Amino acid sequence: MAAETELKFRVPARKLKALEKPRIGGAKSGEPSTSDLVSTYFDTAKHKLKRHGLTLRVRYDGHDYVQTIKSGAGPQFERGEWETELENDAFDLDKAEGSPLEGLASGGLRRKLKPVFETSVRRITVPLRTRQSEIELAIDRGNTTAGHRSHPIQEIELELKSGRVLDLFRVARALERRSDAELDLRSKAERGYELTGNDQHSIVSAESVALDSGVTAGEAFRVIARSTFRHFSSNADAVREGETEGVHQMRVGLRRLRAAISLFSGILATASTEDVKAQLKWLTNALAPARELDVFVKEDIEPASHDVLLRRGGRAIRQEFSGRRDRAFARARQAIDSQHYRSMLIDTMQWIEAKQTIAADDEGGPIGEFSAALLDRRLKKLRKDGRHVDELSPRQRHKVRIKAKKIRYAIDFFESLFPGKQERKQLKRLSKHLKRIQDALGSLNDFVAHRKLAVDAALKAPHRRERDRAFASGVVLGREEQAVKPLIKIAAQEMRRLKPS
Repeated sequence: MAAETELKFRVPARKLKALEKPRIGGAKSGEPSTSDLVSTYFDTAKHKLKRHGLTLRVRYDGHDYVQTIKSGAGPQFERGEWETELENDAFDLDKAEGSPLEGLASGGLRRKLKPVFETSVRRITVPLRTRQSEIELAIDRGNTTAGHRSHPIQEIELELKSGRVLDLFRVARALERRSDAELDLRSKAERGYELTGNDQHSIVSAESVALDSGVTAGEAFRVIARSTFRHFSSNADAVREGETEGVHQMRVGLRRLRAAISLFSGILATASTEDVKAQLKWLTNALAPARELDVFVKEDIEPASHDVLLRRGGRAIRQEFSGRRDRAFARARQAIDSQHYRSMLIDTMQWIEAKQTIAADDEGGPIGEFSAALLDRRLKKLRKDGRHVDELSPRQRHKVRIKAKKIRYAIDFFESLFPGKQERKQLKRLSKHLKRIQDALGSLNDFVAHRKLAVDAALKAPHRRERDRAFASGVVLGREEQAVKPLIKIAAQEMRRLKPS
């Protein structure tokens, strides 16, 4: 098995040509070579290989056929790769020996495998050498085709052949400044699978995290951080398309990464971590108004605008907040399209991979012990702080909600470390109670934000509409206020159910 240590970037088509003879500080480029690559990817109708985190392709470079099996499309920095030469374009599962595909390679699978999509690219390969590292730059231009659908490929890959990961990121940063390259951890295979669906900009949700109880807490953190990074960054296109669920999932991914940083804060280097936290907060804040206004418009403003009693006032506030929502989505797209965002992606990924990020000499010890102690400690603190949740101020309730949410994320991160049936059952029950607390307190927190929005709209209304809009805003707030006491009651009940294990 070979292991790839690589970074993938999307690059505007107009910038690709200039990279064929790159002038990168600290790296010397060799003579470029060109090849035409046609790759056919195989899977079953229900995408069994994809579900197991595997890809199977046969590539023709104009001279030879090569079968490649890859694993680790999820939160790994290095990907397992098994290659073997073939005589023609037909896959050969007998040559899957020693790969993860070997265990799946039954006769039934052979009959069910079929081509699902194809990539055709012209690749220009440029060797780069720094003082301590050898890096290969691959510039790909072509298309992915699935049935009658196709999508252009215009990307670069940086693969560390030998040397230091730090040099890989140094070159990546120089290329980003020169070509507006955007780090994108999705492989050609993942994009090909997207094309087989109904949406070329599919929404990406959180993936499951598989941890080995024998690894250190530091190693586990890197796996978790990579997964959350993929979660938020893979929704960039959906944000650009103005898809509300894309904005939501990007925010969830950011929150999960920020939660992981908080959960593992005891073993992380302080200075570099604070820099990353500031960048993640910048992006979270850039997306927040779009999500908040969208929820307010859909759940409160639109229903109220159809109330016959509100008439002009309902139409006025719907027009006002729909406009605000559109402007907030435009600002979110602007943030995603910025050089700040592209630079943040590289900085964050380098921080995840850097050895210096884990400050603890023992990397936090075994993750099994670390996770059990962390969950116990966090639950005790939540029970204490939320004991009288019905008496807390909105700000205090918000802090309790954040604590509950972080524990839920911790359960998601660590679930694979608790394989026992009884343990899984307890975790599932605990997560259910935490979600109810989080949802109830989240709604209460939304009410506070919505109150500010509605009052602001009423105060800033043109004089001729002031009365109508103020009345409509009051109706919206009055409907929300009716739900406050029941929600506090739910949160208090669920908090009492968080009994010590």
